[in-house]
Amino acid sequence: MKYNIILGLMLSTGLTGTASAQIKIGIAGPLTGSNAAFGAQVQTGALQAVTDINAKGGLLGQKIQPVVLDDACDPKQAVSDANQFVTDGVVMVDGHFCSSASIPASQVYTENGILEISPSSTTPKYTDAGSSFTFRTCGRDDEQALVASAYIAKHFKNAKIAILDDNSTYGKGIAVLMRENLKKLGADDVLDASYTAGEKDFSALISREKQAGVTLVYVGGYYGDYGLMMREGAAQGFAPVYFSESATANKATWQIAGAAAEGSLLTFPPPPAQNPAAAGVVAELKAQGKDPGSYLLYSYAAVQIWAEAVKKAHTISPILVANVLKADGPWASVLGPINFDAKGDPVKINYQIYKWHDGDYKVFAAK
Repeated sequence: MKYNIILGLMLSTGLTGTASAQIKIGIAGPLTGSNAAFGAQVQTGALQAVTDINAKGGLLGQKIQPVVLDDACDPKQAVSDANQFVTDGVVMVDGHFCSSASIPASQVYTENGILEISPSSTTPKYTDAGSSFTFRTCGRDDEQALVASAYIAKHFKNAKIAILDDNSTYGKGIAVLMRENLKKLGADDVLDASYTAGEKDFSALISREKQAGVTLVYVGGYYGDYGLMMREGAAQGFAPVYFSESATANKATWQIAGAAAEGSLLTFPPPPAQNPAAAGVVAELKAQGKDPGSYLLYSYAAVQIWAEAVKKAHTISPILVANVLKADGPWASVLGPINFDAKGDPVKINYQIYKWHDGDYKVFAAK
């Protein structure tokens, strides 16, 4: 690890500039590209948390200064952004959104001693790498895939299943987990295929699904492709049960798919906006005309929990704050109380099954 010990000592003692210096944190996500709706949530949640903390006097007598960068969910751009954050002197990053961005960026943060808390990167590899600086406020795909595969095996015993993915770190990863879990449960897929993220024509893939007699399609990928896939399928008379995961938990899915998304299923943790601990922030966001759903509150929580750890540690030193995050807790947040395990994962994220109906997705079944 190339973590700068002198920098760590300066951060822990506050010797990084004048007394009026601000504490810089990074905010990174896809502000452009096909996942921009999620990037907007990450940015909005983080900035709202900064605003709320600064309104109460900031941290350790200083205000928080956010630095926002767009990674477009691109691994190379994420690394570039991470290096820019190093140059800018940020001590914590709320991000990245996509696992394909978070994982390579985390290597830069680890080498330079910067704390990273992703609100949305669910791929196990992200925290399994063992970095002391890597955390997330969301769950993991091995947890999510267990819930989804068990539900499919129980409720769709005779289904002919297609498992599709977009070849991304996240999409491919959860598709592999689903395939392994379903096989153990005696529900093998009849079609295994990848598509190119950003694809504009799924007709060939839909034809393959029809020929295989597919009745249930599980998709590991993001809302843009998923919504278009459902819309094109409906136009071609293909109407299987669609099932996906947390990267499609966005109302943009319905905006793209329209009524073709009716009845489709997905996995996501309990609705964060319904948590009593989020009531004040939710009211604040709604008053501004902002939807507090999906990953917005996970992003808010990343900054919120980090700030509480800074107060408890009496320092902004990333390594010392990281140690406090794991050693102490539970941490009060808009998501409810959160404890972190040794890897930096939150303990006990209970994924639930949601169903799309009339433009929104809501919990409709237990595991």
